[in-house]
Amino acid sequence: MKKITFLLLIMIGAGGFNHPGKVGGPCEGCEAIYENTTPFEKLDMFVRLPDFNDNLSNRLGIHGTVYKADGKTPAPRVIIYVYHTNPDGIYPKKGDEKGWGKRHGYLRAWMKTDDKGAYKFMTVRPGAYPGRDEPAHIHMVVKEPDKNEYYIDEILFDDDPLVTPDRLKKLENRGGSGVLHLVDVGRGLSKAGRNIYLGKHIPDYPVEK
Repeated sequence: MKKITFLLLIMIGAGGFNHPGKVGGPCEGCEAIYENTTPFEKLDMFVRLPDFNDNLSNRLGIHGTVYKADGKTPAPRVIIYVYHTNPDGIYPKKGDEKGWGKRHGYLRAWMKTDDKGAYKFMTVRPGAYPGRDEPAHIHMVVKEPDKNEYYIDEILFDDDPLVTPDRLKKLENRGGSGVLHLVDVGRGLSKAGRNIYLGKHIPDYPVEK
């Protein structure tokens, strides 16, 4: 028995078991990435958030590619969780929310990058919190197949007057820049791309040798 225990300890110490490393630091609410009723393996790379419909005049289409830490290799099977306020700056609720849905509201969604690392979601443009000077934003959390979930920089919009030079200087650029330039493509729809670079400016992210 002692010999078996000793061998197990050696295997663990040498990485004999695939334990995901803890990266990203504290992340309040990031565990909401597990609250979707659809299993990770069945998620699509494209989703429409609740309240999105073709008759709205403030629709958003966000797309991008997730890259591995080398900055050039597409990263498949990465889970992305997004949530944001409605146009009034409120996290809307229907009254039956559970878990982190009680705080994040129902304007949230989960997706998984395809074999080319691509993802896409359609939603409505969020509003800033009432009475505060924080810009409108979309929260993003990612989970790689072999790591824990962690947050990356929120999506901001460069035409927002609250996105000031001082605020830009304070951004961490976790996962790369989240400041987007929207392009009006007509009929109330604006589009923008946000590529994500795994590990970029993420604390305790393992460095490949």
